[in-house]
Amino acid sequence: MAERDDDLVTRLFQLWDDVPEGEGAITAFRELYADPVRINGVDMTVEQLAERARRTSAALAGRSTQLLSQVSNGDRTAVAFRMTGRHVGPLDTPLGLAAATGEVLTVDVIDLLLVTDGRISEIFMTADYLGALGRAGAVRLTAGPS
Repeated sequence: MAERDDDLVTRLFQLWDDVPEGEGAITAFRELYADPVRINGVDMTVEQLAERARRTSAALAGRSTQLLSQVSNGDRTAVAFRMTGRHVGPLDTPLGLAAATGEVLTVDVIDLLLVTDGRISEIFMTADYLGALGRAGAVRLTAGPS
């Protein structure tokens, strides 16, 4: 695994765990991400990505990220990680906004990153929000028709 890939992932986690204020966030995100960056097939500007990071930071107080696994091959890096924080605000999820529960949430994520010219240009990501939100009581599954 290349040292620069390790450095990129470390900087990525630090940025999302401690989002800078104001224009500092945009500058920091531009250092790591292409503008726009394609996420799951949808282009997102650096400004939009920084705003998403701010919302996530506000929703998960004391957010921290634990690297579970990393594999790099040329311009692609796969990263599995666990993010944890106290759910104190509305959280963006694939199911929509999840109201704060006050519980500690642990969300497992896998990102497949494409790096072009030293910046992340494309991400395919998947995350287990449903399990975390179910354990916190934020969502309830109902039995379907029998």
